[in-house]
Amino acid sequence: MPSCLCILLTGLSCVLWNAVMGFDGLRLVGGDDECSGRVEVLRHKQWVTVCDHGWGFREAHVVCLELGCGFAEYPTQGQAFGPGSTAIWIKHVQCSGHESSLSQCSVILGSDLQCTHQNDAGVKCSGSLFKPTLAMVSPHTVFSVGESVRFSCHILVGPSHVSDFHLHKDGVLTPLVTQRVEQSQSRVELTLSDLETFHQGSYSCRYMIKGNFPAHLLHSPPSNSINITVVDLLTPQHWYNTSLDAPPGSVIRGHNFNITCSTLQQYPGASFQLRLVRTNGTVRHSLPAPAPFVTFTFPSAQTSDEGYYYCLYRVQLGGRTFVSRESQPLPISVRDPDPLLSPLMISWLVSALTFVIAAIFILIVAKFLCNKQKKPSELARETRTCVDNTYVALSINKL
Repeated sequence: MPSCLCILLTGLSCVLWNAVMGFDGLRLVGGDDECSGRVEVLRHKQWVTVCDHGWGFREAHVVCLELGCGFAEYPTQGQAFGPGSTAIWIKHVQCSGHESSLSQCSVILGSDLQCTHQNDAGVKCSGSLFKPTLAMVSPHTVFSVGESVRFSCHILVGPSHVSDFHLHKDGVLTPLVTQRVEQSQSRVELTLSDLETFHQGSYSCRYMIKGNFPAHLLHSPPSNSINITVVDLLTPQHWYNTSLDAPPGSVIRGHNFNITCSTLQQYPGASFQLRLVRTNGTVRHSLPAPAPFVTFTFPSAQTSDEGYYYCLYRVQLGGRTFVSRESQPLPISVRDPDPLLSPLMISWLVSALTFVIAAIFILIVAKFLCNKQKKPSELARETRTCVDNTYVALSINKL
């Protein structure tokens, strides 16, 4: 609600202009540009002037604000911009300085003060607030958490009453950085320190101008926008898989094994790096990361694969390379297979078992065939026995 600041005197009453003396337009005439001149209002299709009784910075500021001409550098009285040629409609207007339109100010009616065109009110405004320009001082637009980003905000042409500059982030009402300057300064560096992921986004700057009256504080239009990216690489996780008969923390020589690296945050164009630290040096493997995880495969474990494995996540953005912290070490040892279960020993065991089974089979078959043959007669057995005995006996006699 507009305020009523007039001093009530005998025979005077305080009313709102737009309720009694409404008008359809406002302009400045006779000045060097559209932001300076004699104040005229359009009422009933006729431009009329305003009397300078009570005319000061508050009233002049409201006019400049309504016309988009910045703030009032100074109010004028006594036809400073020449006399008007039409009626003088308003004799005594009073504003608080906070109104957005002259029609919201208070008017004193019933005053017996006489006004002529020698009392036409005028104003010299600072001019339209020019759009500032935001530029990068930092050589890049991609940053990691904890770094600082530096912007430059400046005015190419504009008022010399700049009070301070503000750095704004889209979606945030209050400025993230405010830098006070001298009134003659038209350029300032704005630094946003200790970046976090929520700082990622689009930024613009504004400046504020201050006039002679405390209420004369205006913000410029926003500048162009600049986007920044904040990279926060989490420490990746990793694990390994191998044959079930391998003891924990080891793989069997000649067997295959694989190591998987994963992360919770994924960036385009990223890669995983697997670093093996062993007694005789360091070995690095790298794979692109189209997904949040990749698997490094080792088809045949050898002694050279023994050591401590670390995973890193690597990203290239905006011409910069970002590398995560290393994961915890994953120790892997390479062990020889159990001799009893070695392939050669297993081959020998299989061959021996096959031989034994074959021999047993042959004996069984031979015994079965022998049992089927006809048994010899008693006479034949005795004859053989006798012959054998004789042979033995004869042999004994000769000895």
